[in-house]
Amino acid sequence: MGVKFLEFVKPFCAVIPEVEKPQRRIQFREKMLWTAITLFIFLVCCQIPLFGIMSSESADPFYWMRVIMASNRGTLMELGISPIVTSGLIMQLLAGAKIIEVGDSPRDRALFSGAQKLFGMIITIGQAIVYVMTGMYGVPSEMGMGVCLLIVIQLFIAGLIVLLLDELLQKGYGLGSGISLFIATNICETIIWKAFSPTTINTGRGTEFEGAVIALFHLLATRSDKLRALREAFYRQNLPNIMNLMATVLVFGVVIYFQGFRVDLPIKSARYRGDYRSYPIKLFYTSNIPIILQSALVSNLYIISQMLSSRFGGNFFVNLLGVWGDATAGGPARSYPIGGLCYYLSPPESFGTMVSDPIHAVLYIIFMLGSCAFFSKTWIEVSGSSAKDVAKQLKEQQMVMRGHRENSMIHELNRYIPTAAACGGLCIGALSVVADFLGAIGSGTGILLAVTIIYQYFEIFVKEQAEAGSMQALLF
Repeated sequence: MGVKFLEFVKPFCAVIPEVEKPQRRIQFREKMLWTAITLFIFLVCCQIPLFGIMSSESADPFYWMRVIMASNRGTLMELGISPIVTSGLIMQLLAGAKIIEVGDSPRDRALFSGAQKLFGMIITIGQAIVYVMTGMYGVPSEMGMGVCLLIVIQLFIAGLIVLLLDELLQKGYGLGSGISLFIATNICETIIWKAFSPTTINTGRGTEFEGAVIALFHLLATRSDKLRALREAFYRQNLPNIMNLMATVLVFGVVIYFQGFRVDLPIKSARYRGDYRSYPIKLFYTSNIPIILQSALVSNLYIISQMLSSRFGGNFFVNLLGVWGDATAGGPARSYPIGGLCYYLSPPESFGTMVSDPIHAVLYIIFMLGSCAFFSKTWIEVSGSSAKDVAKQLKEQQMVMRGHRENSMIHELNRYIPTAAACGGLCIGALSVVADFLGAIGSGTGILLAVTIIYQYFEIFVKEQAEAGSMQALLF
């Protein structure tokens, strides 16, 4: 069945736009340039409004997912990276369940990648139609069929641009991947804005600044009771406060500390005597993939629930999936789950809400830990990083593990890799839960993604510098 599916997709892959692999080795400065160009295009698209939409002051139904999905409401980047990540999630689940069998050959890998791109394009069109028909940009009957079609076309072209930019970086022209770059940029932008935003908001207690740091100095300057001003700056509700900022810094430090946890397996060359090396297996063996896929799962569940609630609000089964409320205090209007499955899969906002509804907290923790561990373990089978794949790569490089026969290498790797994948997924889930409970800015998931992505870029930079020999040779 797997072979038939890949063969079925093959004709469609031939017409999908594709970035060719570079024919030569791309220098680091060229990679930096292409990465900067990619980021510039993304940021420009984040500021270009969709043509034809009607202004709407209604609550943003996808407010909680925009930071993680690198999307910006009402712009070309409305969908962000959601279609790409969703297609990856679907393909991974199908391959993990053995519904689709992906062989080790480069041809099968290429077909699998092409199928993932094809699904990404289909999902882009599907999400664009859903967004338009559910009235996110205005009442479809008032806008007209032509304007609705034009908005769908804009969203599809923007989604295709994101897909090609991601492929451009992954093929070796740039650094990392487009998905990682866009997520990290969006999250870091959110954290900086929440800390230093000069926007003023009327909270009912008077006008306050949105940025936590600016609000601290403003409250100290305008309030006569300095102790009360400090307390308000550290613990104010519905707006970023200093405790949120401190929790963000703390989580950054803890995640960086955990990045250093690894097991080094001693290997040696089977051809050259004295060529001893080590193969590192990190605690975060699958990096940020589990949390990205978990976010994609939750975001799509939110989209389905929001869509059904807007059309069939009050229906028992729709309410079972999710009941939504609107919040207008403290920032932009947004929708949030107040009941149903979506509520129990959303993070509690603070320790106070966790204590008042312990069932919500327990179910959320179980879901986060279980889903991250599951996605981490299944990802290694699909991505070519399982014990069998690693053993094959070492064998092709004529490397063997010291103290072990060549045939027992897979058995030894199986002792570490699946365990590291599962434990790493659990740790990522646990860190995300703790960050959410502490009220870290950008959500626990967002901070985890930002830190792991920035750390990946740091490792890429160090590796390139080591190969170039010096900083000057690397850049010039």
